Amino acid sequence: MTQPMNGIYTPNITPIDARGRVDEDKLCGYVDWLIERGVHGLYPNGSTGEFTRFTAPERRRIIEILCQHVAGRVPILAGAAEANVRETIDACETYGAMGVRAVAIVAPFYYKLGPEAVYQYFKEIADHVSVDVTLYNIPMFASPIDVATVRRLALDCPRVVGIKDSSGDIPHMMRMIAAVRPLRPDFSFLTGWDAALAPMFMIGCNGGTNASSGVVPELTRAIYEASTRGQWDRAMQLQYRLLPLFDAMVSQPEFPEGFRRGALTRGWDLGQSRQPLSLEQIASAQQTQKQLSQILSELSQWLPEIAPALEPDQSLGQVQLSSAPSDDFIDNIVREVMRQLQ
Repeated sequence: MTQPMNGIYTPNITPIDARGRVDEDKLCGYVDWLIERGVHGLYPNGSTGEFTRFTAPERRRIIEILCQHVAGRVPILAGAAEANVRETIDACETYGAMGVRAVAIVAPFYYKLGPEAVYQYFKEIADHVSVDVTLYNIPMFASPIDVATVRRLALDCPRVVGIKDSSGDIPHMMRMIAAVRPLRPDFSFLTGWDAALAPMFMIGCNGGTNASSGVVPELTRAIYEASTRGQWDRAMQLQYRLLPLFDAMVSQPEFPEGFRRGALTRGWDLGQSRQPLSLEQIASAQQTQKQLSQILSELSQWLPEIAPALEPDQSLGQVQLSSAPSDDFIDNIVREVMRQLQ
């Protein structure tokens, strides 16, 4: 029995240089920064990494660079979705040979498929790979994976070891956990919806693949750690602090431009997306960046220092991080949450 994947896996942004190529040096520096601030794993070639905007050789190179550079410091969950079954199997085997913990495969996209077709797609892949497979349910972009299909795959395919669900649907996640966990306690449930991170932990998720962790890894880890200790009041207080930041980033229409702007506010210029933007779109993104700067400035006044390798004089944006929270810290957050709810 394999160990479940626990904790926060960052779906890292892919840095682009001035000539439009993958900036390998910046990619390495950026993931070092994430690891130093306590993320539990990395998830390259995901939606936040804009996997569809890179060629298959580029996607393979991204995983190769990260496996070599990370060198086992944290596990890597590699996005391995390709346009068809054969290419996906080839990508899975390539990434497995590089040393990833598992691969994540989105359900078939472009064509809308029913549950039986979705099951057969994943089963064909799982039966022909030698690396663990995580299902990726993102119904806004691809054929949905229903509860019955997840249960069938968990029972029929030992290589299928988990699901990343980005629907944000808490009852759906609860039904999946109820249907699968008694039969496969090793099966991992990961949430991709940052707005409900603490509630998802409360109902039993093992971890998350959260784009916000690429901007505030300290905060998403703090939510996870409070949840694992059963400190639900604190987890929810932190969740309410994450919510406006996430909403500001995800509401930027050209996903994941808002998260690129968030990273820039933290000091990481990861370049421009390969998606062309108009002057109006750039102006909108700049307005979002100003909003993020204000939110992060407010966060910096109380955000707990949790990353093991973070030096005392390093800062969030331009403001020094506070130390571990006191009772006053908790009281201040409660008052602020109540003020916002009024």
